[in-house]
Parts: sequence; C-alpha cells; structure tokens
Amino acid sequence: MRLSFSSVAAARLRVDTIIYFMFEDSDLFEAQRQQITEQFPGIDHVFTTGDFTGKKNTSLQAYNNDGNIRRIILRGLGESDNFSLHSIRMASATASKYLSNFKITSPAVHLGHLGDFSAAKIAQSIIEGMELSLYKFDTYFSDKDDKRFVLDKLTFFCDDKKWLSSAKEGAQIGIDVAGGVNEARDLGNAPANEIYPETLAKRAMQLGKEFGFKVTVLDKRKITNAKMAGLLAVNQGSVKPPTFIIMEYKGGKAGEKPVVLVGKGVTFDTGGISLKPGAGMSDMKTDMHGSATVIGTMRAVAAAKLPINLVGLVPATDNMPSGSAILPGDVITYSNGISVEIDNTDAEGRLILADALIYAAKYKPQAVIDLATLTGACMIALGHYTSGMMGTSRELLGRIGEAAKRTREHVCELPLHEEYEEQLKSNVADIVNVGGRPAGAITAGLFLKRFAGDLPWVHMDIAGTGILPKATALTPRGASGVGVRLLFDMLANWQS
Repeated sequence: MRLSFSSVAAARLRVDTIIYFMFEDSDLFEAQRQQITEQFPGIDHVFTTGDFTGKKNTSLQAYNNDGNIRRIILRGLGESDNFSLHSIRMASATASKYLSNFKITSPAVHLGHLGDFSAAKIAQSIIEGMELSLYKFDTYFSDKDDKRFVLDKLTFFCDDKKWLSSAKEGAQIGIDVAGGVNEARDLGNAPANEIYPETLAKRAMQLGKEFGFKVTVLDKRKITNAKMAGLLAVNQGSVKPPTFIIMEYKGGKAGEKPVVLVGKGVTFDTGGISLKPGAGMSDMKTDMHGSATVIGTMRAVAAAKLPINLVGLVPATDNMPSGSAILPGDVITYSNGISVEIDNTDAEGRLILADALIYAAKYKPQAVIDLATLTGACMIALGHYTSGMMGTSRELLGRIGEAAKRTREHVCELPLHEEYEEQLKSNVADIVNVGGRPAGAITAGLFLKRFAGDLPWVHMDIAGTGILPKATALTPRGASGVGVRLLFDMLANWQS
C-alpha cells in the first residue's frame, strides 16, 4: 500500500471516497458535523434526519453530487470515554469492507484528534484495521476475477500539518506489522505439500534477504550432530527431512543480549502412531502456526528496524505414521541429559520445542518466549479468543500482559504449580511426554519448563487462537496470525 499525506481541504482532494470517524458525544459530534458539512453541504441531510449519530459499530455511506468526491463514509466510534486504539482498528476494518464492496482502491481518511492517542498510534491502528480485515488466502483459486482486493493507496488528511507529519512513522509501522501478520497467515494457511520443513526454511531465507536479518538453516546432518533428540524422534516416520531455522536480527547495541522467540514448526500433524481422528485433520497443516508467528514477527521487527537484538528459532518437521516412526513406550535422551518416555506420539510439539529451548541458552538471552499450537486442553479452557500463558519470569509475563492489553490479543496466565509435576513422572525415564487429561495445557508447560532451565522464559499456547473456525472482523477463518502484533508491541516498548 502506498501512503499519501495531505493538508488541503477535504473537497479538494483528488480521491473518490473519504472516510470520517465520529464520536457519539453531542458536542464532539456537532463539531465534526460542521467540519464535514462545510466541505460537503449536500450531505447535511444525513445528520438532520438522524440517520447517523456516531453510535459505536454503525456506519453510513452518503453520496456527494458536487466535485470528484462521490462517496463519504461515516463510521461511528461511540462515546469518547470508551474509546481505545482497538476502537479505531475495528472501525477501520468495517470501513474497509465498504471499500472492498465498491472496489475503491485509493480512498482518503480524515486523521482527527481522537482521545489522548498520538497521531502515529491512530494512523498505525487505521492501517492495521484495514490491511488485516482485507486478508484473503486465495492462492489456489483458478477464477482470475476472484483476486484478493488490495488497497493501492491511502491518503491521510487534516488541516494540522504538524499532526499530519507525526502520523507518518506510525502509518508505516502499521504496514510493517500488518505485513508480518499476513505473512504468518499465508504460511499457516498454505497446504503441507507447499510448506514443509525445507520450504519453510527457504521462505525464512527469502524474508531474511528482503528485510535484513541473518538466516542459518541446520539440515538433518547438523541436527544429528547437535543431538536434537526430540526433533529427530518426531521426524523418524517422515520421508521429508527436518530443518532447524535460526534467524538473527541485530537492531540493538552490539553485545546486548537478545530476546529469543521459539516457534513450533510441525508442518503437518497426523499424530504419528497415536493417530488423530480423520475429521478435521486438514486443519493440522496449521500446526506450525507458532513458527509462522515467529517468522512473521521477525519480518515485522526487521522491516520497522526496531532497536533490539532478536533471535527466532524454528524446529521444523511433520509428524507421520510409518514403519520407522517413533512408538509409544520409546525413550529418547536430550543433549542436556534429560530422558523422556514417549507415551503419546501426538504430544510431539513439546518434544521439538525442548531442543530449541536447549539451543536458546547458547545466546544467554534476556528473555525466551515459545509459541505453539500445543494442546487441545488449552483451547477447551480458553476457547478461540485467549492464548494460554505460563512461565518463570514475572517481568516477562508482565511485559506480555501489557502488550496484550494494548493490542487486544488476549492472554490468560495459567499456573505452573509443582504439584502438577506428579503427572509427568515416568517409571522408566526422567519424565513422560504427557501428563493425562487433567490440566493438559499446564503439564505441557511444565514439560517445557524442564528444558528452559534458568532462562527467563514464557510459554504461549495458541492452539485455540492460532486456528480459527470462523472469521471475525479482523481475522479470517484458519490461520489468524496471532502473536505477531502482540510480540511486536512488546518488543517496540522493550526499552520503556
């Protein structure tokens, strides 16, 4: 999307459509009404008739008969006391549906003073709402008329040149963040015959070259030399070799400890020998959403040139049943000496994440966050709108919680009480890879905790939030791109 910024009067803009966001408060509504009708007196009737009052989640499209501007889209924000950046994000998402319906590719948006937020934050939220709501995974449609609608150019306008100027950086950040989210969605929605360990690594390398971060890929030989027992075990049944993807972005000070992100990269999960039911198994192409989130975040952070050192680690494999597949009852031993009994081969994500957590310690990081579509138990507990979160660092948990409030990507902390560890005891090894049905998300977190060691660590279970059964205003059905906005926001505010 191209961006333009203009301080000319609204009626003089060279666009087809203008979008205004309006509060419901009587004094604010009247001031905005006067501002609009001074430029477009022909639409005053939509206000005098009461057809539009600025009520939250309401919209009106008015036609203008004078000049080149044909349509005026009014979008209600509700009462100003309840306004948030999410309000403008959602209002922009709805406005973008109008644009899509009428194939309007170059609209203008009035950049008003909304609440106590800066022009940069408002512009960023507008861009995010528009770009994220218009996403469509249409790669495989043969009908050429069914292409994804794309905004070609967006013009921000107002008569305050200083306010307008301060919006430019935020608008570009909105494009960078939305690009990262939609990258994660594309990776998650792609079928397993397109995205598998080798092609996932290839895409990471392409993004590294484009946006300026280093990518190193360990092949099966190097993975074997590194004694990544979990990744090798899960990969045993596959004809496709595993990869271990290392992404390094150095935007901070030289020598400054990095933040490390770890993403589960199971590119298709059949459950292995502990085979999943056939119904709905096609969604298991999205079982690599943790890795998609990490890759999308690396892209967004590098594009925005955030002043932080960031490492992304992705262990990638599929999980297949075959004569060579790992079996229930097998025991594997990790490079740190911990032995694990495999009770259920469908609890494979934690096995490969364990290798990545061990590897993360090499960076002596100031924080480690892993993301995974890990347990059905978390989805049952929290549904599709809240990610599970657990960890050993109160500071890091707090940072994620604050970012979740700002982005409205909800998280809920689950406990890691030591009493639950009883469920992971094995008769033949140090621990077993599943702890039974009770507290399944928590015991999965406790399993990972053994491999995080003393690192400041948080685990995020995105099983419910990463794969959505139906679309919402901002997210499509399927891969949601969850976590990219949250992590970007946390990292952008890391030094504050």
